[in-house]
Amino acid sequence: MFSKLMKVCFLALFCCMAAGATSAYAQNDVINNVRDALKAGSSRELSKYINNTVEISIDGEKASYSRNQAEFVLKDFFSNYPPTGFRYVHQGSSKEGLKYTVGTYSYDRGEFRVFMLIKQFGGNYLVDKIDFNKE
Repeated sequence: MFSKLMKVCFLALFCCMAAGATSAYAQNDVINNVRDALKAGSSRELSKYINNTVEISIDGEKASYSRNQAEFVLKDFFSNYPPTGFRYVHQGSSKEGLKYTVGTYSYDRGEFRVFMLIKQFGGNYLVDKIDFNKE
């Protein structure tokens, strides 16, 4: 009986550890895929990794959008400021488990500092807020 209980406990512990590893991996996937979408200026690809409602701020003008609306706002942004590059300069997390990134979005006439807040929703990490501020 004790042996059976130990097996069940070990299996439960293993499943919890595997789930934690999967979540961390999913978080890194989102961060890497968002970086690639910003580099490419792809609003369609970026919209795959944003929450159902996302706050977008472009040079101080802030609004909340549905995922579909956000795709059009980002498409317009990329059209006005075609990317020449994007790189992360800092990544971290808060005590509450929120993830954030700070990056530099380059275009032919300058740069934007990009701040993103990434939260977990239903087991998936998604961008909940994105700020573009001209440098």
